Amino acid sequence: MKITEQIWGSVQTVLQSKLDDSTFESWLKPIAFSDETTAEKLVVLVPTKFMKDWVTREYGQTIKESIEEVIGIIPTIEYRVQPFQVKPQEVIVEQVEKVEKKVAPAQPAQTFSAIPVAAPAAPAKPVIKADALLEHSNVLDPRYTFDNFIVGKSNEFAYAASRRIAEGEDNTLYNPFFLHGGVGLGKTHLMHSIAHQLTESGSGKKVLYMSSEKFLSQFVQSMRTNDMIEFKERFRTVDVLMIDDVQFLAGKEGTQEEFFHTFNALVDMNKRIILTADKSPHELSGIEDRLRSRLGCGLTTEVHIPGLETRLAILQSKAKKMEVELSNEVSMLLADKITSNVRELEGALNRLIAHSQLTQQEITIDTVHQLLQDLFRNYNKVITLDEIQKKIAEYYNIKMADMHSARRSRDIARPRQIAMYLSKKLTTKSLPEIGRSFGGRDHTTVIHAVKAVEKLQNADPSIAEDLKILENLLSK
Repeated sequence: MKITEQIWGSVQTVLQSKLDDSTFESWLKPIAFSDETTAEKLVVLVPTKFMKDWVTREYGQTIKESIEEVIGIIPTIEYRVQPFQVKPQEVIVEQVEKVEKKVAPAQPAQTFSAIPVAAPAAPAKPVIKADALLEHSNVLDPRYTFDNFIVGKSNEFAYAASRRIAEGEDNTLYNPFFLHGGVGLGKTHLMHSIAHQLTESGSGKKVLYMSSEKFLSQFVQSMRTNDMIEFKERFRTVDVLMIDDVQFLAGKEGTQEEFFHTFNALVDMNKRIILTADKSPHELSGIEDRLRSRLGCGLTTEVHIPGLETRLAILQSKAKKMEVELSNEVSMLLADKITSNVRELEGALNRLIAHSQLTQQEITIDTVHQLLQDLFRNYNKVITLDEIQKKIAEYYNIKMADMHSARRSRDIARPRQIAMYLSKKLTTKSLPEIGRSFGGRDHTTVIHAVKAVEKLQNADPSIAEDLKILENLLSK
């Protein structure tokens, strides 16, 4: 059977059903169908080599399976790199910009935390201006480098993309780069790591890193002093603009307006924009639709809650740097108890190390329980079967009564199975007790549900993502 554009569209539809929206939009949707495709060989076009390598490694099998579902056979698949044709951005001109053309560019104020770096004339150590070095040390945390970042399943893609972008060879690659995730998961660490590498590479790039609150503060100050032309000049002459926690621009209409124009101006000049937030662009409330659309038009990736292995690695790495011996039992206890936030995990370790150094005592299991009982109390929330059923019914938009009913349609049965699975995982209730709470079902039904969900989460990334989200919701 010859593969046509219509068949490829069906393959894309199948892929979308198997993956979460963010993954599909970032990686599978951009893949294009080539006219050179034959009955024996499918040729697909990918915009960059980095994207080609990632797609073939992470989603190659899923693509093959989706093609087989549509046409019944698996042809040879050839991935080719073909850069996107960049569409001209819409031109936005303000009255003040018309004035700017007649005014000589204003010099940035000394307090402005841009990080200009002079490129070296010879392959020697990069030359950094003295004033830039001072501001660089005030803005960027020297601990936050790629070398100090612990990579695990929860953040490996965000790390790989950050390293590639930090190479700084192509500013049109995934622009903007948008990192999102909960508090204390490593977004700011990756931002600082990118900035460190860019400023220390000798590329001559002018990098500006700041929080959204600082952007807001400088915007308000410029309005107060009637100095908007200088404000625009500052932000629109950088090579890389990095703004942390853009969710704090919510509800600030004037600041969003200026940020929107700055964003477009930098993209038009092929300058790099890197942003972080606690949610993905389409989930940000209080942000104008047109700005949300701009924020999500590049590469959006989430930094997830780290797994047990990553948490253990973080603890061991930090303890080693502080020259403290941490037993496997203590490490396991901390990693097992403190699950949602790397910052809290490191804070707990700092508390233990400080106590050990001050008292000259070893860090033992008893010491951990004694010193961290307030922290552990927050993680020892008792989750009930009723809470699990209510939360999952809300999440999947079904009635609470459906958890106990005999209805077997997929839209009801699947959430009910997930509720049984989480009941087994998050509570100490026996299988018969769980079964009785789901309309008097037998314990064998619960066993079947648990096995079904375990199989699903390994085969379907969207189910695995749902389970993570639900566990986080239930732990709050």
